[in-house]
Amino acid sequence: MKEYFRWFYQFLKDHGTADEPALYLNLAFNLVVITIVLLAIDYALKYFIIGLFKKFSDKTKTSYDDYLVKSNFPKYIAHLVPFIIIRNIIPVAIQDFPHWEENLIKATDVYLIILIVWIFRSLVKTTKNYLSQIENFKDKPLESYAQIVVLFIWFIGFIFIFSELADKSVIEFLAALGAASAVLLLVFRDTILGFVSSIQVSVNDMVRIGDWITQEKYGADGNVTEISLTTVKVQNFDNTITTIPTYALISDSFKNWRGMQNSGGRRIKRALYIKQNSVKFLSVEDLDRYAKIQMVTQYIEHRQKDIDKYNQENNFDKSLIVNGRNQTNLGIFRKYCDTYLNNHPAVNKDMMIMTRHLAPSPQGVPLEIYAFSSDKRWINYEHIMADIFEHLIAAAKYFDLELYETPSGEDLKTLKEK
Repeated sequence: MKEYFRWFYQFLKDHGTADEPALYLNLAFNLVVITIVLLAIDYALKYFIIGLFKKFSDKTKTSYDDYLVKSNFPKYIAHLVPFIIIRNIIPVAIQDFPHWEENLIKATDVYLIILIVWIFRSLVKTTKNYLSQIENFKDKPLESYAQIVVLFIWFIGFIFIFSELADKSVIEFLAALGAASAVLLLVFRDTILGFVSSIQVSVNDMVRIGDWITQEKYGADGNVTEISLTTVKVQNFDNTITTIPTYALISDSFKNWRGMQNSGGRRIKRALYIKQNSVKFLSVEDLDRYAKIQMVTQYIEHRQKDIDKYNQENNFDKSLIVNGRNQTNLGIFRKYCDTYLNNHPAVNKDMMIMTRHLAPSPQGVPLEIYAFSSDKRWINYEHIMADIFEHLIAAAKYFDLELYETPSGEDLKTLKEK
């Protein structure tokens, strides 16, 4: 074998070339020939192995091997054979330059370490892509898991690379790494925070792919599209993309709407502001008129019987309406709102339904509607809520109630004319 690699040297010597130039020219010739042969072998093996993988994947039912081909796993495997060849040829090819051998051996060993890392990285990528197609894993932060594993693989790979280049054992290198830990913590602060946060987010199931989250600090309000080691991508409802540091999900507060989406309904919580001077006690004539509103007919009759009985037992002088107990137009309207919500087909009857007073304000008495729509889709939810409040706003005047509204230009103009 050594004679073959000295053929060009002997050829040059026979034609009168000096010894030293002949050695260098022979080395260059050998390197060119080795490079061409290795590239040819690498191309042939790559073509053969990839073809073999494709034929194998076509015959199997699982799609895992298809993702192996897409992640360049067969190509990296094909690179191993040329490495084995060159690793054994180096001592022979540079026999006239023994002082170069050690450095070239180190270079090939570094290449082997990187190649092994690429092989494991392709396996991780393949596994991530395969699991992402399975229904149970679609909402899991697989990208974050994959990046954590790949980061760990590269960390191990760099340890072996530096150990190889520095001629030190792995244990010695780790000891030196510990001494430089303060600098490493400073340089890789965001990566370390992201790494720890990704684990916490995943273990505690705080965020999944597809969750609707809101984080005002970063202007995020939309669906999570990607969870990686250092960032979380949110597609907002205006189709913009907001990128949030992963560790911000741990250090800062955010709202996850998953609980609402998984529940039986979406909350409706909004108030009508009733003018206080429109609230009044009801006379017999008022009660007769309101009793024609079918949703409160039975309530008015039953309630009035209880009130009349109570007033008679306590001998209240009803010549003045304020004495004793009385029904009010706001009380009956509140009951009307409750009945309307309980009869509305789009309101979830298994969840809380309530109409309540809030503390009076300069705008009037807030009458709050609290209920849950059965349909949680945003557009349908807005339509349901609009349908409810359009009806109640229109119905308020039938109870002689006025809704507060800030005076507009026309209101002020009319007031001035009066």
